[in-house]
Amino acid sequence: MPHFTVVPVKDQAQDTGQDYPDHQDTVSSDGHGNHKEDSPFLSSADAANKKSDYYDRNLALFEEELDIRPKVSSLLSRLVNYTNITQGAKEHEEEESAEASRRKTPKSPNMGTLMGVYLPCLQNIFGVILFLRLTWIVGMAGIIQSLLIVLMCCSCTMLTAISMSAIATNGVVPAGGAYFMISRSLGPEFGGAVGLCFYLGTTFASAMYILGAIEIFLKYLVPQAAIFHATDHAGSDSAMLNNMRVYGSICLSLMAVVVFVGVKYVNKLASLFLACVIISIVSIYAGAIKSLTHPPEFPICMLGNRTLVRDRFDVCSKTVIKDNITVPSQLWDRFCLPGNMSSTQCDDYFMQNNVTEIQGIPGLGSGIIRENMWGNYQQKGEILQKAGLHSVDAHGAMENFGMYVSADIATSFTLLVGIFFPSATGIMAGSNRSGDLRDAQKSIPVGTILAITTTSLVYISSVVLFGSCIEGVVLRDKFGDAVRKNLVVGTLSWPSPWVIVIGSFFSTVGAGLQSLTGAPRLLQAIAKDNIIPFLRVFGHGKSNGEPTWALILTGLIAELGILIASLDMVAPILSMFFLMCYLFVNLACAVQTLLRTPNWRPRFRYYHWALSFLGMSMCLALMFISSWYYAIVAMGIAGMIYKYIEYQGAEKEWGDGIRGLSLSAARYALLRLEVGPPHTKNWRPQLLVLLKLDEDLHVKYPRLLTFASQLKAGKGLTIVGSVIQGNFLDSYGEMQAAEQAIKNMMEIERVKGFCQVVVASKVREGIVHLIQSCGLGGMKHNTVVMGWPYGWRQSEDPRAWKTFINTVRCTTAAHLALMVPKNVSFYPSNHERFTDGNIDVWWIVHDGGMLMLLPFLLKQHKVWRKCKMRIFTVAQMDDNSIQMKKDLATFLYQLRIEQQNDRTLMMEQRSQMLRQMRLSSAERQREAQLVKDRHSLVRMGSLYSDEEEEVVEAPPEKVQMTWTREKCEAERRNRNNAPENFRELMSLKPDQSNVRRMHTAVKLNEVIVNRSHDARLVLLNMPGPPRNIDGDENYMEFLEVLTEGLERVLLVRGGGREVITIYS
Repeated sequence: MPHFTVVPVKDQAQDTGQDYPDHQDTVSSDGHGNHKEDSPFLSSADAANKKSDYYDRNLALFEEELDIRPKVSSLLSRLVNYTNITQGAKEHEEEESAEASRRKTPKSPNMGTLMGVYLPCLQNIFGVILFLRLTWIVGMAGIIQSLLIVLMCCSCTMLTAISMSAIATNGVVPAGGAYFMISRSLGPEFGGAVGLCFYLGTTFASAMYILGAIEIFLKYLVPQAAIFHATDHAGSDSAMLNNMRVYGSICLSLMAVVVFVGVKYVNKLASLFLACVIISIVSIYAGAIKSLTHPPEFPICMLGNRTLVRDRFDVCSKTVIKDNITVPSQLWDRFCLPGNMSSTQCDDYFMQNNVTEIQGIPGLGSGIIRENMWGNYQQKGEILQKAGLHSVDAHGAMENFGMYVSADIATSFTLLVGIFFPSATGIMAGSNRSGDLRDAQKSIPVGTILAITTTSLVYISSVVLFGSCIEGVVLRDKFGDAVRKNLVVGTLSWPSPWVIVIGSFFSTVGAGLQSLTGAPRLLQAIAKDNIIPFLRVFGHGKSNGEPTWALILTGLIAELGILIASLDMVAPILSMFFLMCYLFVNLACAVQTLLRTPNWRPRFRYYHWALSFLGMSMCLALMFISSWYYAIVAMGIAGMIYKYIEYQGAEKEWGDGIRGLSLSAARYALLRLEVGPPHTKNWRPQLLVLLKLDEDLHVKYPRLLTFASQLKAGKGLTIVGSVIQGNFLDSYGEMQAAEQAIKNMMEIERVKGFCQVVVASKVREGIVHLIQSCGLGGMKHNTVVMGWPYGWRQSEDPRAWKTFINTVRCTTAAHLALMVPKNVSFYPSNHERFTDGNIDVWWIVHDGGMLMLLPFLLKQHKVWRKCKMRIFTVAQMDDNSIQMKKDLATFLYQLRIEQQNDRTLMMEQRSQMLRQMRLSSAERQREAQLVKDRHSLVRMGSLYSDEEEEVVEAPPEKVQMTWTREKCEAERRNRNNAPENFRELMSLKPDQSNVRRMHTAVKLNEVIVNRSHDARLVLLNMPGPPRNIDGDENYMEFLEVLTEGLERVLLVRGGGREVITIYS
């Protein structure tokens, strides 16, 4: 235990004699004296009564922070006085009424380990299977395999209890038990899925207990109460099932009424039901010990080696002597024609085999254990036979089949596992009562593990005792037909079989009531967490908090189990749901242990992640062993609930382990990505989308996000960034509001990614910060998407377009790709569909393949899917354009990119153009070299300089006509007319490079508009900005001229690396 010391601090006022004024007003308050001191921690009703509690003169150094950071003494007092709301109507009522909570002091929990955990767990674990099916399981599987079944099931629950103890002692566990533990450990998706599985398991458990009670009632207590009767042996099963359905429905209705009237009656009867269970078990042990010397008299009548139904005749003999005359017995009359001693009218098997009587309960010292050691599985309808008796095999009449005891269902090891497992469940009873316990973190592990140990020992000893005391054919007789319709386990009990019959009836009724009480509360807890919207109505109830609607739904689901009407078929169903729940309890413990979360500090120390994984594996194995198809259905239900909660977006942050697991996996993946840059085959645009916000912090161009979502289609990384101008300390709230606005827009536009808003004194600096610092490790952006600065000419503030050009320079320096969607407001929304049209790619210079890759990625989205892709290239004067076209087709084929057709400017067109421009060969080479120098950062061989050369050359005599944008437009309208303001242009003295650039833009724009005026989208290379910043404004003019007359343009600038490859 850590050493701690409490240090008192002397009040300065006492030493100096100064009288400090009351500083109460300096503390944050809500105006009613209720201070905010403990708002980040636990709410307390006492806060209003302690007005001067959290300000102290000797803590003046911290007085400005005390409204959000309370004194240690205040915090400790709140934590110690915190009392968890316990289960029951009274506590629900107090929880609903806030005033009642403030007025009444909560009752201090005072239950210890014995009464609070151990006995409730015993009552929940011991149940219907022990009394009705354990003897039958021992008879079918034999002692060895029965012990294996018990060991498997009890080991599974013991390992789960160890994991549950670790979770339950890691802090306060409110009422809700397994659901609360799993949801807070694994998150709302797993919590909701497993919580509903646990709810369904508890609901079907109530149906199973009711069916067990009705079986005891109709078979052993009042058999004459049956409504339906079989006309022949074949109809006896269906008649019994119908009786079970009728009485089961009546019993369920009565129990639901009791639960609706009040839980307090159920709680008061709990001790009575527990006493019935304990007395019944003690009577079994007493009877087994007594059988050592005085075994009970329960003779069995055997015909050959076949077991006869004992209640259909009086004497176990073929004939009886009346008045010294041998007459046929009732048994003879059953197999032969009545009153006729002739053997010709009798059943062949009856005549050829003798009738013998053996002891049904030979006793503990009889040595019968040797015969019951091994299994004897049977098929449906197979007659129970004793191996040691002589029998002549003969064909018997079918109408006499009802005289024999036969198996009602086919049995196997896996079936018996599914039927027995519910008798090992109920280990959550202690954690469900955590609010009533004096020391829950001590009582829950001790009480639960002791209860499982006790029940496991009882089951193991019962298996051995049953196999040592009871005849094998009686053990395999499920309903006690061979022992005059007595409950088989009752035949062993002392002093009377009625002790077990009555005790087991009341215990099963009590267990059914407990399940019917707990299941609606579990559903109510899930509904109140509001993670499954359609269950919200079940969170409401009566004024005192009783879950009325949840009780109605529980009753309806339990009725489905009642309509199945077979205990042996309902048991595997609830086994699946409980195993699913236990599996995730183990998973929760293992995940928390392996992640080593700082908050994972359970007081229970005897756990290990390997034990949790072993328990999880056993749960999964038992699910598929007992019933693989039920296991698949249960997992399917849990999976659908999980996906539904995930789809609905359960915005709950419970500090769950799955989130920690995601963080660990993300860290591992990021460290792996850090090894080196991605291969060309794995390259995809990881976007940094730069958004501009208006004065109201709304996204100015939301279609940028639309374009990003269409390009990404949910794959890869998308970071949406924005810059707020100002000071961080003053603009923090504005930054948070901007982040929320961007996140809302991202959700509307279905952009899956991250948002980052920075505050900077200048927008230009903020953008540079985003480009440098966004992303983490290998998950960094490689492409920047930003909008075009519309209205840059009219703007008096030149910062807009200067920021744009600076961003282009920064992306080039950082070797990032750049995309600028122009006229982005005309881009399609996610709801539009292009049924035809083209995506035109103008491949001017090689940029690493970006221009080829982007149309392919866009066509993956439904908006662009039906568009055709066209590629236009520009060839050099001395190139063979025909060969170049073939080479391009081969290149695209190897890239596996489909395109409609590719265009290359024809030789005749190029020659004609160059003749008009009247350039000499030397001038042409000089201009080509200049262009080559301008684009040296992104050049790829000598291809692009030659490509530009043929369409960009401008004659020297037309220099003045292309210096300004207005003159360019005039020149395009009438090339043969000279400009009017010739002298004005001469005074500007433009340099040769600007002239060439403007002519490049003009000529290239003409060609693009001519060929792609009706294209859905035009992609073309974005030229780089001039090295000399004095030419920035001219650069903006060039881009405007280049893209004029096009509806949707995407300017693309490569990042200096190959992004597409022909290799596999």
